[in-house]
Amino acid sequence: MEEEQSFSDICGGRLALQRRYYSPSCREFCLSCPRLSLRSLTAVTCIVWLAAYGLFTLCENSMILSAAIFITLLGLLGYLHFVKIDQETLLIIDSLGIQMTSSYASGKESTTFIEMGKVKDVVINEAIYMQKVIYYLCILLKDPVEPHGISQVVPVFQSAKPRLDCLIEVYRSCQEILAHQKATSTSP
Repeated sequence: MEEEQSFSDICGGRLALQRRYYSPSCREFCLSCPRLSLRSLTAVTCIVWLAAYGLFTLCENSMILSAAIFITLLGLLGYLHFVKIDQETLLIIDSLGIQMTSSYASGKESTTFIEMGKVKDVVINEAIYMQKVIYYLCILLKDPVEPHGISQVVPVFQSAKPRLDCLIEVYRSCQEILAHQKATSTSP
């Protein structure tokens, strides 16, 4: 079963949350950000090229225009490949673990897997960001030395930065799966 719902990020931008229920013990959440705006891309390109043209008229050196084109293309490729994330996915399976995938605008994907035995809990935490209090979903990892301690906090949906209402939807489903996992691991 698949559901899609619209939410907003901390800046008011539109996000789409797709929920896929594969079984009571396996769910996937895909948070999609808006694609790269052609208007903003054109504006940045025009600013760089106009600045280069201004320098060209002062210096009368054609290398400045060539360098501006080259820097703009390299900057765009770098932005698409290393910065702009189009989709973030959280897949939680109670018997295996949690997989987080980030899909970049260039098509590159970055995946992180956390074994369920290392997961202590999934919580909504708060932080101060640009003079605002924001909320974020994070996975608490067990400390191997101290059983009641936390060794690491792994944030989820770092790029999209969804608001609290979206995080609550994902949090509730994660808690249902964690409760199901604890119930099946403690039963004989």
